[in-house]
Amino acid sequence: MSRIGKTPIPVPDKVSVKLDGLLVTVKGPKGELSRTLPEGVSVSQIENAIVVSPTSEKRKSRERHGLCRSLLANMVEGVSNGYSKKLEIVGVGSRAQVKGKNLVVSAGYSHPVEVVPPAGITFVVENNTNVTVSGADKELVGNEAAKIRAIRPPEPYKGKGIKYVGEKILRKAGKSGKK
Repeated sequence: MSRIGKTPIPVPDKVSVKLDGLLVTVKGPKGELSRTLPEGVSVSQIENAIVVSPTSEKRKSRERHGLCRSLLANMVEGVSNGYSKKLEIVGVGSRAQVKGKNLVVSAGYSHPVEVVPPAGITFVVENNTNVTVSGADKELVGNEAAKIRAIRPPEPYKGKGIKYVGEKILRKAGKSGKK
């Protein structure tokens, strides 16, 4: 049995959970998330906790036990507190700004790149170089941050590009001159 899957998920007072077979809907102050869980697990709510258990001892059921528990815990955390990823733009002339809901990034190309956020995702820009992607869905926040980073990934020689805050860039030595 999965050690992660065994632990019950505490549900805060401000969050409501609706179970309909394998369809789980979680509603809270930051929004509403719903997900259909895969076969092989059963979900039940006991007082202020959600318990995930495998339906059989088959391999697939045991594999999905911890996964489903983590997905549900992320949903509860997302609707109560939300998730955010911070990105930093490094380089002369590279900057970002928010126009309406869209993020416009100037990263050294001949044209600015416009990123349209999906529903539930917001962009915040500070000092033209720090971008914060936030929302209730952990998976969606991570995907949008990865898309923004992919516009201009950091290069190893000078470190220019878009990187996560706190990300270490392995630096390479440049060409060595004549001796």
